[in-house]
Amino acid sequence: MSEPLFRDPGMPVAHRVRDLLSRMTLTEKVGQVNQRMYGWDAYERTASGHRLTDAFRAEVAAGDGMGALYGLQRADPWSGVTAETGIGAADGARVADAVQRHVVGSTRLGIPVLLVEEMPHGLQALDGTLLPVNLAVGATWDPELYEEAARLAAAQLRARGGHVALVSALDLVRDPRWGRAEECFGEDPYLAARFTEALVRGVQGPAGEAIGPDRAAVVLKHFAGQGATVGGRNSAATELGLRELHEIHLVAARAGVRAGAAGLMAAYNEFDGVPCAANPRLLTGILRERWGFEGLVMADGLAVDRLVRLAGDPVAAGAMALRAGTDLSLWDDCYPRLGEAVRRGLVEEAALDRAVGRVLALKFRLGLFERPYTVEQVPDPGGLERLSERMARECVTLLAHDGVTLPLAGLPSGTLAVIGPNADSVPQQIGDYTAPQRPGTGGGVLAGLRAAAPEGTEVTYARGCGLVGGDLSGLPEAVALAAGADVAVLVLGGSSARERDTRFDANGAAVVLAGNPVEMTCGEGVDLAELGLPEGQSALLDAVSATGTPVVVVLVQGRPHALPDLTGKAAAVLSAWYSGPWGGRAVADVLFGGAEPQGRLPVSVPRSAAQLPVFYNGKDHGYRGYVDQPATARHPFGHGLSYTTVEYGEPRLSLAATGADAFAGDGSRATVSCEVRVSNTGARPVRETVQLYVRRVRGGTTWPRTRELRGFVQVELAPGESTEVTFPVEAGTLASFTYAGEWAVEPGEFAIGTGPSSHRTREARFTVTATRP
Repeated sequence: MSEPLFRDPGMPVAHRVRDLLSRMTLTEKVGQVNQRMYGWDAYERTASGHRLTDAFRAEVAAGDGMGALYGLQRADPWSGVTAETGIGAADGARVADAVQRHVVGSTRLGIPVLLVEEMPHGLQALDGTLLPVNLAVGATWDPELYEEAARLAAAQLRARGGHVALVSALDLVRDPRWGRAEECFGEDPYLAARFTEALVRGVQGPAGEAIGPDRAAVVLKHFAGQGATVGGRNSAATELGLRELHEIHLVAARAGVRAGAAGLMAAYNEFDGVPCAANPRLLTGILRERWGFEGLVMADGLAVDRLVRLAGDPVAAGAMALRAGTDLSLWDDCYPRLGEAVRRGLVEEAALDRAVGRVLALKFRLGLFERPYTVEQVPDPGGLERLSERMARECVTLLAHDGVTLPLAGLPSGTLAVIGPNADSVPQQIGDYTAPQRPGTGGGVLAGLRAAAPEGTEVTYARGCGLVGGDLSGLPEAVALAAGADVAVLVLGGSSARERDTRFDANGAAVVLAGNPVEMTCGEGVDLAELGLPEGQSALLDAVSATGTPVVVVLVQGRPHALPDLTGKAAAVLSAWYSGPWGGRAVADVLFGGAEPQGRLPVSVPRSAAQLPVFYNGKDHGYRGYVDQPATARHPFGHGLSYTTVEYGEPRLSLAATGADAFAGDGSRATVSCEVRVSNTGARPVRETVQLYVRRVRGGTTWPRTRELRGFVQVELAPGESTEVTFPVEAGTLASFTYAGEWAVEPGEFAIGTGPSSHRTREARFTVTATRP
């Protein structure tokens, strides 16, 4: 008998998939679209190492194979896996290979299993190297740096036996009350799209059919609109029109698909009354038919089980999701019963074949039939640690400054008081979806400042108050230290740190209710109605600032907190985000002037939750502010100060007008450019993020947005140096999603603006005529 075609690596993937499908039974097919088991239930730790469990062996036998296994190496309070019971770096590849050997060796066709791991900001596993959370990454405005970090994180995952990385990239912070804001690159679709492209390139490598042994397949989360749920509540419904969906919430997904992403994860929320995992309009009409996506669609955890309310029973719910275009389940009880759904006529076997084919195609792309076991050595984590710390420095965003207090290196030696509930905690600066960190990994802001302070500087510390609640018993000590110091660094904000006594929903989201003592103010399942600093932190800020000592406020946060007017209270305000284990050192570098503040806001900072939404690119209906407060943000999208001054010239367009046909097709015939002169007029070097915005003044078939980001470039300028920055004005720069349901450049007048933020631009006018003039 000849060797099966699917075993021949020289054959095209499509041929190998068809050959393998033709040999499979219905049971084997159903097994390939299932990812029902939690990976941490597949092994147990013994005195002599790790052994596979009977539950895992039974799961493989039930489907005569296994499509995917989620979270083999995950460790956190929800999984219950600790440093003592989990899989460290030294054992990762060995345990993964044991899983693979059992699947390949004990099933009829020997189809390898996909090992799927969370990699939201570094591998979520013991000894996995953490990166700053996505919102912090977005604040760097540096996709190239993120691409390199994603490459090394993927190599770490693959070297430990993993194959597929789950990474949040597609959600936008349209309502900062949402607890998962930290998982977003920001509020803007263009910015998110650039980082999503970088993510795909970094994790998967060059576009093409094969994914190398030092790369991984990436599944982008979440498709689509999850950041726009009603009230900022997790998994709630959305109220999106079709054009809002396309112009805002699908831009990053479309960029990821074009970059070659292996998969997308359907979101929990519904769109137009239909949950995303069962929405054929999204998963088939848009994703496959319009965009030509050939990768796989994964359900979110237990999302298919939620469809039982619509479908009536688990068999029908599974059929509903499969028909809509969901290929691979996650933990649910519905997809194991797809064989019954086929036999009952609820879904055609051809639909199952399509889903199985996509799962198999990814296994072929990863080379698992040729190399089912781990071949890469675990890379030295030092390189990724250095990139993580560099991103932590680049994300620090200087929101306000008196022009005198910072950098601290310019002050005479004296006493530096470090105060606040976020000053001395690594867990509170690393975000959600993190494994327990080994003792000695990284350091908080207090440790960073003590290490960076010049000789002769005394660094004192008081917590001052709790992260949440209104206990003011620590204020007297904090006030006394501040009053006796030359400068007080007040480290405030939030935390996504999960604790052992945190309660969890069935899908792993935290359950933090009013009155719950857990100090968790952000993360999956932790949505807030109010965005201001908690009572204790606000009182601490007032009391410390009343001492008259210059106060530098550092916000360690995973969402933008609503800030009061701090004029007269704070000499400087910085957002350090959740910048990872080495964030404390990065903050100290910026405060002491060893590094310049480079971060720019990826999200608008509100004045209060009452004024939401406050994102910068809303529709321009000419509304004024409220009677009791302005409608504008406290700090706008794109904002960020430096320790020097930068001046922008007037933007200059190479053409004042052109016809719409110049942007037809891929827009390659467009020859319009926008040029601006940028000058460092201060005494310190700067890395300036030059931003390009477009505003439609008249014309078009949709109501215009106030302005939209359409480009950015980072330039390094020495004191007194100037440079010319040129932006191409292409079809993608001016296009909008029209009433006809397509992206097009419509005739009209546009304002092309350049500047340092969304609300500080100079503009030049440009006209698109119906025909070439």
